Amino acid sequence: MTSLEGEAAAVRLRPPNNRLDQRAVRWWRTQSLIVTAGGTAVLAVPGLLITPARGWLLAAAAVVAVLGLAEAAVFPGWRFRVHRWEITDQAVYVRTGAFQQQWRIAPMSRIQTVDTRRGPLERAFGLATVTVTTASSKGEIEIEGLDHELAARLAERLTLITQATPGDAT
Repeated sequence: MTSLEGEAAAVRLRPPNNRLDQRAVRWWRTQSLIVTAGGTAVLAVPGLLITPARGWLLAAAAVVAVLGLAEAAVFPGWRFRVHRWEITDQAVYVRTGAFQQQWRIAPMSRIQTVDTRRGPLERAFGLATVTVTTASSKGEIEIEGLDHELAARLAERLTLITQATPGDAT
């Protein structure tokens, strides 16, 4: 067996096992509602102030509001059902996407940095994002919507596994 066959046996494309934290649905929904409110206001305020353009600006604001509310109602739950992650001693597995699903595998030997991020809204929901930067041209892999304590443990675990993994010779 060649070393490539041995590596392929250890790291293969498969569905990751872990779901995100359930609070991610509310976090994504809140993000959508904030963006919707901002877009609606950008159209509605001038619509109320500029009489000649009132009709079309308020109509556009209503369309933005309806589409944004529909997106906030549907997509966060859909994303939650699709998004998965898993970390093994050999690789990081992530599946994301709603319409177009993306499966990514990062072998431990290709990981360069591991970061955690907690924006203000993530902190409000007790969530965090783990970012794994690799030597791949595709760049980083993000696992968002994790409990912040779990994210800290994952970052520590990934750092320890990566330090113990021999580097890629390519």
